[in-house]
Amino acid sequence: MQNTLIEKRQSKWHNAGKSIIKSRYLILLIIPAIAFYFIFCYIPMYGVLIAFTDYSPKDGILGSLANFFVGFENFIYIFKSDPGFYSALRNTLLIGAGKIIISFVAAIVVALLINELRMRRFKKVSQIIVTFPHFLSWIVLAGFINVLFARTGVVNNVIALFGGSSARVDFMADQGFFLGLIFSSDIWKEAGWSSIIYLATMAGISPELYEAADIDGASRLKKMWHITLPGIKSTAILLLILSVGGVLSAGFDQIYNLYNPLVYEAADIIDTYIFRQTFVSGEMSVGVGTAIGLFKSLVSFILVITVDRIAKLCGERGII
Repeated sequence: MQNTLIEKRQSKWHNAGKSIIKSRYLILLIIPAIAFYFIFCYIPMYGVLIAFTDYSPKDGILGSLANFFVGFENFIYIFKSDPGFYSALRNTLLIGAGKIIISFVAAIVVALLINELRMRRFKKVSQIIVTFPHFLSWIVLAGFINVLFARTGVVNNVIALFGGSSARVDFMADQGFFLGLIFSSDIWKEAGWSSIIYLATMAGISPELYEAADIDGASRLKKMWHITLPGIKSTAILLLILSVGGVLSAGFDQIYNLYNPLVYEAADIIDTYIFRQTFVSGEMSVGVGTAIGLFKSLVSFILVITVDRIAKLCGERGII
């Protein structure tokens, strides 16, 4: 009996070794990616210990942990004594959730419209045009937007040219307009890029389904509704689950390069709030800033797990 178990175990290891040898080139290809995430994502995780200390740059992380350990005092300060945290949290949830919903729908709409184009060359050109803004940094795009909507910008000049009000409008200082600008510029930059995955999924839908629909006299709209959308449903739900994890990020690069003190009340998110309070005004300690970041990460993780569980209960494929 014991010999049989030993033989089975040896056979198992032998098969595993053969499998590794057979896939050795694929393993070599994935090693750089594993090394990247291990070095830049997993090793720095020990930095969350700063959230439980009164951090001192002189002593470093481990030194601060030994000499200035404060337990959960930084978290207590966040929820009880920090007046700007709840305002930043509210703005983050509003902007983050709005981006997820609007950008999610926009990417699907862009993919559907491109997929319906029949002229092959025009289809390729259109895809390049809508994808190109993704490769521009928010610093560049913020410059374009300021040129367009500043008090002395193009939009105000056009309004004045056509006999508009002589008083110029400072669009970048209007809180309502600024939020609309955040959502619309995010769609402009990312909708085309996000649509690539949906287009790839649409390419995998069987042409026989569309041929059968043509025989039945279905219009383009009905084919989109009854064939294309159900065909990308699983992919859409998977991407939605993944995007929920970023609801508390809300886009630091975009908002930091666009906003100004006049719209802080409506546009200051957690990331920009931590940056300003820690590195600009110096009113927030590094430990408190790290505690807010850890809180944000935990909430994002819980949201992903929750949405994944809901998707599975609804009969859809999750990520875990």
